[in-house]
Amino acid sequence: MFKLIHKDKSSKARLGKIITAHGEIDTPCFMPVGTQGTVKTLSPQELKESGAQIVLSNAYHLFLRPGTEVIRKAGGLHNFMSWPAPILTDSGGYQIFSLALLRQVNDEGVEFQSHIDGLKHFLTPEDVIQIQKDLGSDIIMPLDECVHYPCSKDHATVAMKRTIDWARRSKAVIGYRLSVIGEHRTPNTEHQQLLFGIVQGATYEDLRQECSEQLIESGFDGYAIGGVSVGEPKNLRYNIVNFVLGFLPSDKSRYLMGVGLPQDIIEAIESGIDMFDCVVPTRYGRNGTAFTSIGKLTIRNSPYIEDFTPLDKKCGCYTCKNFSRAYLRHLFNTDEILGLRLVSLHNVHFYLELMQKVREAITQDRLAEFKKEFLSDYKQE
Repeated sequence: MFKLIHKDKSSKARLGKIITAHGEIDTPCFMPVGTQGTVKTLSPQELKESGAQIVLSNAYHLFLRPGTEVIRKAGGLHNFMSWPAPILTDSGGYQIFSLALLRQVNDEGVEFQSHIDGLKHFLTPEDVIQIQKDLGSDIIMPLDECVHYPCSKDHATVAMKRTIDWARRSKAVIGYRLSVIGEHRTPNTEHQQLLFGIVQGATYEDLRQECSEQLIESGFDGYAIGGVSVGEPKNLRYNIVNFVLGFLPSDKSRYLMGVGLPQDIIEAIESGIDMFDCVVPTRYGRNGTAFTSIGKLTIRNSPYIEDFTPLDKKCGCYTCKNFSRAYLRHLFNTDEILGLRLVSLHNVHFYLELMQKVREAITQDRLAEFKKEFLSDYKQE
């Protein structure tokens, strides 16, 4: 499932490989987010050419639209979206729990009101696993309860214990369901799916430790750190991540959920994280902000009216090879769709190329040096 290939001598960073039914993933890796079965504005071919090895989709959104029955009949999510490489599906726990006024949670599961049509649904952890089985994704995430910052310890304790219980229920049912509803299986969902456990516990170290130890005792194919990037100060986030990493096994993948600024990713890799996802590259791209080797650049701004240089002189993506900052600014200021496509494409390429450079640095035992060089040029806000 996971091969540890090399440990960087200058940090705790690791070079690894995740083995799935739809291919191998070199780690550390960044997963472009295709919430609804598409990475916004980009085609699968463009993702592949940018170096994407895996994409992330969201079981909650796909359950609501177009519905898992449609995707199952299409032969699974890989066929439906024409993406032959690995897919990780998030359970949608964060999305459900962000509907504060539209959901109710108890130990059995979650009742929520669809943000699309207002219909009520009730999902158990077992239901969420079955949804992801029908999708046929390679890595699946159990339903968990994510809490926002700040959060009382009593609330965090209940959510953490519920997360552990739901993870165990998810693991218990993952093989059983296949045997009792075999008539629903399709060729694309016959393969083994990897189930990760999610560590919750808010900002409380004793809760994070208990959750980590309980999940490890149950045994999962990988471990994710959830409940970060929910409003807490950056230094507190770093402390949480480093604390949890002290408990996670070295022979399993480690996934930091939802953290996505370049400097934060490098910091987490240095601590020993293997996997990342975030909507930042495409969301920023659609709003006219590009990530470059010298920091973020807002292309809508007036200084670029007659700037005929590429977004990033050091970048070899299609956008930077063919278009100037002036042209991209023109596209955004005339509301042309091509503009947000081109900047989104550049941002995804930038992130994936950054991960490739990080992997090369780890191979050479020089991640600390690479980080220093990158941050010396990269202007942070």
